[in-house]
Amino acid sequence: MTEPTHPAAPAEPAVERSSADVVVVGGGVAGLVAALECAKVGLRVTVLERRDELGGCVGRIELDGLTLDCGAESFATRGGAVAELLGSLGLDGDIENPNPAGAWLVMPGKPGRPDAAPLPKTGILGIPANPLGDDVRRIIGWSGAIRAYGDRLMPILRIGRARSLGQLVRSRMGQAVLDRLVTPISAGVYSTDPDELDLDVVAPGLNEAMTRTGSLSGGVGQLVEERKAGGAVRGIRGGMHTLIDALERELGRFGATVVRGAEVTGLERESAPSSGEASGWLVTAAAASGELLVSAPDVVLAASGHAALDLVDAALDGWAPVADTARAEWPAAASVELVTLVLDAPALDAAPRGTGVLVAADTPEVQAKALTHSTAKWNWLAEAAGGRHVVRLSYGRAGAPNPLDGRSDAEVAELALADASLLFGVPLDGRMLRASGRTAWRDALSQAAIGQRDRVRALEDALAAETGIEATGSWIAGTGLASVVPHALEAARRIRHRRVHPDGVA
Repeated sequence: MTEPTHPAAPAEPAVERSSADVVVVGGGVAGLVAALECAKVGLRVTVLERRDELGGCVGRIELDGLTLDCGAESFATRGGAVAELLGSLGLDGDIENPNPAGAWLVMPGKPGRPDAAPLPKTGILGIPANPLGDDVRRIIGWSGAIRAYGDRLMPILRIGRARSLGQLVRSRMGQAVLDRLVTPISAGVYSTDPDELDLDVVAPGLNEAMTRTGSLSGGVGQLVEERKAGGAVRGIRGGMHTLIDALERELGRFGATVVRGAEVTGLERESAPSSGEASGWLVTAAAASGELLVSAPDVVLAASGHAALDLVDAALDGWAPVADTARAEWPAAASVELVTLVLDAPALDAAPRGTGVLVAADTPEVQAKALTHSTAKWNWLAEAAGGRHVVRLSYGRAGAPNPLDGRSDAEVAELALADASLLFGVPLDGRMLRASGRTAWRDALSQAAIGQRDRVRALEDALAAETGIEATGSWIAGTGLASVVPHALEAARRIRHRRVHPDGVA
């Protein structure tokens, strides 16, 4: 008689334990920069990244034999921190300036059709320094320009500070400037309504400049004059994603461990076996191979905004009693999606809309909020593309559903091609499309929202009261690499200082 068979008991999930001096949660630019700064002084560093690719919002995509940026494609030059980092990685010779032709604005025109005009070049966040200039009147008309010029005649508020970008522009220059010039830029750069943007964050020094000059346009003009010579943004030959490759190479050279596909699920204090006193942190992560447990005296939270906040809530007892209130006040994450097209379209050889297009929210028939003509903006990419055109369209406005949700890849490509045709003002059809790809960013948390600086300070105070925990990334440092890189360096240097001077004496 055959013996009955029984199903084998499920195997216990594998648990891998390890230790490090520093665990970095998140392998975006902030995490990699912080990790490298620690590894360079001999600290044992482990980086845990939930995705299979490093880089976060500095991503890449392969289309039609081209390796392209599918996230950040440039960096702001302010402060010099990014250029210094690139120099330390041997990339300073690859820094390039964009085509200075500038971008256009697409807006409602004749009934049912969009209109287009070059964006004024003398302004800040779309606020014009010369409201009566021809380039401004072309967009907002004579009535809008005359209303905007009223700013020069209106007494400036000298007590207190303007806080909301949108409310300031509306009260000083009127709705036309806000809708046609400022809102498209706010949506493109911050994915946030201008009424929700903190003026001191997005336009530092403008409050003071307004007081000195007596008007908003005068303050903008003064800040424009004070700008340093040279372009406001630059890029890297080969794409910004080459920065990630260089950071990863350096981390390998200094012996850091980088684990992809490891989603951190827990963070808690760990006690020393001998004394029972807290000695560091235990980081738990789920990976394809099983559960990872990494012990370390120091941890850097460089994950995206709400993911990092979830770990803070779990780890800091002092934060827990106010966690529900504090988290409820944090802004919701924006849903932004980029669609990249590679086209055979000779009509685009003349760059009919400069380096790209911003789109007014009420523009008929167009779903995209912005378009970048990448091969017109970057000479190195035009050379690599060999006559093809690379176009990136951005979707997802604050407070509105993302128009790409629920669409298949083929439907998204069709929509993006139709939008590109309208925004360029030239006929484009499916026969010209060589390849397309889409990249979604679902946890983009703007640090520029009103009240966000206070929330960030409260979080930083809570972290500072604990030993061995830091947080960094755009959600806490600010938008763009010019904000992210120096913030990540400072977080790492605090860890380095604690390890070199544990008694707090320098």
